[in-house]
Amino acid sequence: MTYSSNDQAGAFSARPLMPPDREAAQRVKRLRELGLGQAREGEFDDFARRVAMEAQELVGLPGTPVAFVNLVGDDQFICGVYTPPAAAELVGGVLGARVPLDAGYCPHVVVRRKALILDDVLDYPRFAGNPIVDKLMVRSYAGAPLTDRTGTVLGTICVVDSEPRPWGRAGLDLLKRRAVDLADLIHRREGLPG
Repeated sequence: MTYSSNDQAGAFSARPLMPPDREAAQRVKRLRELGLGQAREGEFDDFARRVAMEAQELVGLPGTPVAFVNLVGDDQFICGVYTPPAAAELVGGVLGARVPLDAGYCPHVVVRRKALILDDVLDYPRFAGNPIVDKLMVRSYAGAPLTDRTGTVLGTICVVDSEPRPWGRAGLDLLKRRAVDLADLIHRREGLPG
C-alpha cells in the first residue's frame, strides 16, 4: 500500500484500496437533511465517552480507548470523540474535525456496510501503514456502521487503542448495539420514534 503525505498542507493522499463508494451522493444528501456533519456535538461526545468506557470494561483494558462518532460524506467529520487524558495531546495534535477519506478505517466500514475488527492492525497488510493511523499510534480498531432509518450508512462508531486488543465477538456486538442506539438518537432528533 502506498501512501504519501504532504506535511506542509497536512493532507494525506493514497491509492484507494476500498471498493467504489456508490452511496456517497445519497449519504451526503442525507447528512445535510439531518443537519449533521457541520459542527461537533456534545451529545455525540458523551455517546463516544460511554462507548469507550463500555469497551474498556468489556475487554478489561488497563486504560480507556479513544472512541469516535465519525460521519462520512465528502470527507470524514469527527462529530463526537472521547479521548482519555493520556492520549488527548496526541489525538488533538494530529486529528482535526475533518479528515480525508483516505485516512483511517472508517470509510472502509461505510463502503462495505459491515463492521470491521482489527485486533492488531499490523496483522492486516491492507490496513497497516495508513499515515494518520501511524501518527495516532493506532494498533487496534473496532468499528461498526451507523445506519439510519432510510438504510443509509451515515458513518461509524469506533474505538481505537495504541496496543493490540482482543475485541472479539463481544466487542463487535457492543459496537453494533451502540450503532443502533445512536441511530435511534438521531431518529428522535428528527422527531421520529426510535
